[in-house]
Amino acid sequence: MNFFKYLTLPVVFLLITACSEKTTSISKEVKLGGKTQCQQYSGLPQNWMKKPEAGMVKITGGTFQIGNNESYPEERALYQSERTVTDFWMDETEVTNAQFESFVKATGYITEAEKQGEAAVFIPPQGQVKELAWWSLVKGASWKKPWGENASRQILPNEPVRMITLKDAIAYADWLGHELPTEEQWEYAAKGFTKARDVSADLEHINANVWQGEFPYQNDSKDGFTDVAPVGCFAANGFGLYDMIGNVWEYTNSPFSGTHDDHMGVQQLKSHQASTFNQYTIKGGSFLCASNYCMRYRASARHSQEADLGISHVGFRTVKKIK
Repeated sequence: MNFFKYLTLPVVFLLITACSEKTTSISKEVKLGGKTQCQQYSGLPQNWMKKPEAGMVKITGGTFQIGNNESYPEERALYQSERTVTDFWMDETEVTNAQFESFVKATGYITEAEKQGEAAVFIPPQGQVKELAWWSLVKGASWKKPWGENASRQILPNEPVRMITLKDAIAYADWLGHELPTEEQWEYAAKGFTKARDVSADLEHINANVWQGEFPYQNDSKDGFTDVAPVGCFAANGFGLYDMIGNVWEYTNSPFSGTHDDHMGVQQLKSHQASTFNQYTIKGGSFLCASNYCMRYRASARHSQEADLGISHVGFRTVKKIK
């Protein structure tokens, strides 16, 4: 979906200025990487809608070892574990509510959750329950109201946008002339300059928004958040990217099927059978990942996600080719 065929870029800039003058007027540079700084962030990077790479970091490509053979089975890469990516730009934070609102105001886009009239909301139980019983389809839940239409809590512009489906994320990326990252791009970027096979959240010296305590009923919130956090509240990784681990899972454009070894040739498979896929790969873990459940707050972690389901703990960031 490419809205540029309907709106030229200069027109988009004028629309954004007209619709969001108050918001963009405060989109000055804020140095992220701490809880005070992230709270002050408007949710719009400096030079938003003025420079094509506003809010992005240039990632120098290279070769790395994908996956983790010592963790969950789907992360294994026993044969062709060495992968190479070329240079690319990547959003330094997850796409925020403010950025997504800019897109919606400029295009009139309506998300799939809004059309469906519901989305999956995490509702913490009072004690132990059957697996996945903490999820409920809530009427009226959408990116505007991720806790449901009757919730008193309101979204903040500097929080990552959620309740977004794959189609929604692609539409936003197309609008900017960007793409969703491949799994290889995402994992390479998450590992920074380290040569380690994996990079994990530090649960002792807290450096990411993940679950502390017994999931799903006891959240100690040692990181300061019981739910999603504003972007950039923790230090950036070696590439200067924030929240690659924790906060919200992030979409890639890679279909999910088995281990990394099973994914050999997946792009050819995708091009011929794209319509048959409804499970796509998400990366990085979220605020719901805990040491006793879903220890996927790691760069190598991967999980499947229904492409057409809006849900509390999944967002995205975009990449841009370097020509």
